[in-house]
Parts: sequence; structure tokens; C-alpha cells
Amino acid sequence: MESMKLFLGPQHPGMHGNASVHLYVDGDIIKRSFLLPGMLHRGFEKGMERHTWINNISLIPRVCVVEPDINEMAFAMGTERLLGIEVPERAHWIRMIILEFARLSTHLMAYGGLGGPTGNYTLMYHAHADRNLILDIFEQITGQRVYHQYIVPGGVRKDLPIGIEKDIHAFLDSLESRWLEYRDLGVENPSIVARIKDTIMLPAAVVWDLGVTGIGMRSAVGKEYDIRKVMPYARYDQVQFEVPTSNYSDARARLDIKLKEMLQSISIIRQCLKKMPQGEVRIPLGRGQSMRWTVPKGYVYSCVESSRGEFGYFMVSDGGTHPYRVGVRGASYPQGLLGIEKYLPGTRLDDASLWVDTMGVCSPEIDR
Repeated sequence: MESMKLFLGPQHPGMHGNASVHLYVDGDIIKRSFLLPGMLHRGFEKGMERHTWINNISLIPRVCVVEPDINEMAFAMGTERLLGIEVPERAHWIRMIILEFARLSTHLMAYGGLGGPTGNYTLMYHAHADRNLILDIFEQITGQRVYHQYIVPGGVRKDLPIGIEKDIHAFLDSLESRWLEYRDLGVENPSIVARIKDTIMLPAAVVWDLGVTGIGMRSAVGKEYDIRKVMPYARYDQVQFEVPTSNYSDARARLDIKLKEMLQSISIIRQCLKKMPQGEVRIPLGRGQSMRWTVPKGYVYSCVESSRGEFGYFMVSDGGTHPYRVGVRGASYPQGLLGIEKYLPGTRLDDASLWVDTMGVCSPEIDR
């Protein structure tokens, strides 16, 4: 059989995001591959430099569609450092609730995405149904289901709605009660284990070569490196949670860590609801003229722990109403671009979708 060129995405049920992977295959073995980005929005960084500081709140969530709140948090933290302000105490805890729900939502989408290329649609339907309930909670809190524009410089846009705690606890209890069911449907399912055990490896040498962080690194080298622990932001230093790790980074180990992290996020949200004080949630900026407020000269790098690893913003201000320069450190850029070119070859064609899914690739982070 002659070698041929095939396309994985952008319109493909096994492609996780709006990108296209060009595959050169010999039989069913991938011999060469490269990513063709640009299928989504591009030029986010230059776009931010052409918007005012406050206008960027509506642009930045699109850098990662499935986990938009990490953009809001990194951008807000950096802006606040340049301004030299501290947000109200209650806002810190509300931000953590939003970020952990975003982590749960993203992990559910990734874990459920395992069902498509393996034919286990029950797993996919269950995961997406639960993610939809998280979007319901986001809608109650922020008024939006996907792009929330809720974490803003100075705090959060508005306080939690009255009675939302009851709905949050009900959802967390439901999700936690079915955690073992999710485990049985996914990483303990014999038909799926046959596809993900001892395959799609991410050894330590590759982690250091590419600069992979997050679950990819923690599963390969066993290091509990999590920005929430090593460089705490918000009030992560005041809650108790564990950082799951592994010393054997096949696809199953990475998915198993995602599942374990879901339990930790549930615990963090419950602690936030219990410890969160009353009070203001936002510092007014600009005295009614926030569209034109300026940020002092300087530069800053602010980062958070996304579901895929370290996600950061490097921002430079020249003292004007617009950022002078913005650079985004996309958490999935190393494995999503360099990894596809260097380490996807050698994989079987039917496992290419699993490679992209379990490596945690978010396409817009590459199109930025």
C-alpha cells in the first residue's frame, strides 16, 4: 500500500478543536504529521493591543473556548499588579469557585471526548450532560453559559445570586456520587483500557524537551508542580487539596489524573462556599469612566493553573489606555504544535484522535 496524505479535522468528530492535522500514513502508521492552525480566530495578542484594557474582557475568553475563565483570571491578576490594587476578600473566593467549575467543565469534556474515538458514547453523553449542568450554574452566576466575562480587574462583575449555594451543593453531590461510575465507564472499561493502556506515551524526556506542564508533566515525572500550590493566587493557600501524580505517563494515567482532579475541585468549591466571607466583590475603577482608564507603565507576567497546565499572560503597559504588548503562554502549545510534529508520528491512525485528546490540546491557544 502506498503512503498517502490524510486530514484529521477541522470538521471531524475525532478532532478536539478547530484545527487540522495533516497526516502522512503508511498503512495505518503515521509517518509524518504537522498542524495547520488558523481554522479559528487568530491574532488575539495583537487584537488585545488594539483594544482598551477593559474592552479586552470580552476578547480574552476566546483564547480557550472550553476554559475561558483562566484568561479572565490571568489578565485581571496582571492588570491589578500593574495598578497596584488588591481585590476585596470575597472576590478571591468567588473567583476560585468559578475557576474550579471551569476545571470540572473542561475535564468532563476531555474525559467524555474519549467516548467518540473509542465508540463508548455512553461515557460521552454522561459527561456532556453533567457539563451542561455546570453551564446552567455559570448562567445563573454570570448571565452567560460559555464566555462569562465575570472575572474583571478589581474583582468580579457582580455578587453570587441569592440561593445559588443550594444549587451548587446539589450538583456537586450528584457528580461525586457517580464518580465511580465515570471510572468504570472510562479508565476501568476493558474496551477502552485496551486502547489507552501502555500507549500514547509522554515520557519525562519529552516533557522536558517540549516544556509540557500540568497533567502531562505530573503524570510523567511524578512532581506535584501545580501553580495553585507553588505560586498560590486568590486564596488557594487557604484550602486543602491534593495534586494527583503518576510515574508512568501513558494515556490511561493522564485520564486517571483528570478524574482524580475532579474530586479535588469538588472539595475546593465546597471549602470556598464554607469559608467565603460577606462583603464587597469589586473595586470600582475609573469613577464611571472605566472604558478610558489608564494603567501605569510597567510589565508583568501572571499565570494560573489551567486544566492543561501553566497558562500565563505577559503584558507591557506604556501608561496608556491600551496594552502596549501582550503575550499569551498557552498551556497546550508545546504538545499541541511541537508535539504533533515530533511525537505523533509512530502512532496508529486510529489513535491519532486519542493522542490529541489525552495530550490536552486547545486549538485557539495555538491560533493566538
